[in-house]
Amino acid sequence: MVTADQIVNTAVELGEQKSWEAVRLHDVAAALGITLNDVHAHFREKEDIVEAWFERADSAMLRIARAPDFSFLTPRQRLHRLIMAWLASLYPYRKATRQMIYGKLEPGHLHVQIPGLMRVRRTVQWMREAAGRDATYLRRALEESALTSIYLATFAHWMNDSSSGSSRTSRFLDGCLSVGENLDRMLFFHRRGGERTDSGEAPQGT
Repeated sequence: MVTADQIVNTAVELGEQKSWEAVRLHDVAAALGITLNDVHAHFREKEDIVEAWFERADSAMLRIARAPDFSFLTPRQRLHRLIMAWLASLYPYRKATRQMIYGKLEPGHLHVQIPGLMRVRRTVQWMREAAGRDATYLRRALEESALTSIYLATFAHWMNDSSSGSSRTSRFLDGCLSVGENLDRMLFFHRRGGERTDSGEAPQGT
């Protein structure tokens, strides 16, 4: 019995060999020696394979958070490690991954663009959870927006990074996180009895 993972593997390998746009589900079925009905039992359409591919990256990212030394890292180091782990899981098939993204950006593809935005939101939410971020109210909203921008900018940079081990992307990400960290300190520097809370209310006196 062919598994969903085997179907994803074969589809992405075919996409890397030629192009993701050219991959058809009947090609995947033929490569695995199964029928289209067997593919349909796991995936309703080709876009569902794309979703499963990025779910793998989410899982790889969350596994990194279980490393023994992870809890000893600074928040910035945690986010750096999580995002780079997410990207590293896709690296062997970067061409196919890049073409998946470009396909989503084509005009008129709202049926894949809206779910794509939801996918980005889910990934960022899991990223925050794995990093142990616990901001609330305004600070949480601003943090999510900043982290989403950093994640997408880093992803875009990585897609065209030919450096060994994606070292240029790593440096780019570190710079983005540094800027974000400094802005966070400027906006939400708390001192006892002084700054406002994340909810926008002045802290109560003791």
